[in-house]
Amino acid sequence: MDRKEILSKVIEIVNDTLDIDEDVELSEDTNLKDLGADSFDLLELVTALEDEFETTMDDEAVEKIATVGQVVDAIESAQ
Repeated sequence: MDRKEILSKVIEIVNDTLDIDEDVELSEDTNLKDLGADSFDLLELVTALEDEFETTMDDEAVEKIATVGQVVDAIESAQ
């Protein structure tokens, strides 16, 4: 899976998990906290991503995630 495909899937999962309005355009630079994500939401998001991509993300990488692009980086590193 290339970065563009991973990004597309991550955006879909972020939209579903955080219940983002369909009118909001997400990009790699989108900050998750700006979308209203709290620590519980981030944990739920990581779990959904790990299930979808059948991988386990490194705890240190997860702690540093702030943007959609960093989520993609963490998934790429975990694969």
